[in-house]
Amino acid sequence: MDASFRMRNDGVDLFVRLTPKAAMDRLEGIEISADGRSHLKARVRAVPENGAANQALERLVAKALGVPRSAVSVVAGGTARLKTLRVDPAALAKAIEALGGGPSAPR
Repeated sequence: MDASFRMRNDGVDLFVRLTPKAAMDRLEGIEISADGRSHLKARVRAVPENGAANQALERLVAKALGVPRSAVSVVAGGTARLKTLRVDPAALAKAIEALGGGPSAPR
């Protein structure tokens, strides 16, 4: 089984299956496709026109991760349901540090 994300030097890639025109914006967990690959399931209210659904997905994932919207971008699958999002590693590190109130001292 593949992971629903991949670590890269320039960020973290998230693999997402997007359903536009949904009743609400939400992340629905991890799904395994027939070929054994895993991806995060997401739904957005936006329509798939002029990049609106992709922008809504970027906002949704950024909010869920606690990073600025500018730290998340669709890098593959712009017009497909299966997409790759890249998350800036510095922004992600800041968000993770904020969860614990900053870096902790060794115990």
